[in-house]
Amino acid sequence: MIEKKREVLLCLGKTYGLTAEVTVKCSQELDHLLNLLSRMKNRPNTWIKQ
Repeated sequence: MIEKKREVLLCLGKTYGLTAEVTVKCSQELDHLLNLLSRMKNRPNTWIKQ
């Protein structure tokens, strides 16, 4: 998901510019995914049902 969102972000940035609303929103969505991944790496047992 992260790699796909990153590809979309690059495409949007090239097409609409880095400050376009659609590009900024996509960037925020990528940030959210990266934050989730970071949390998962810091607490791996939290994400596993026992």
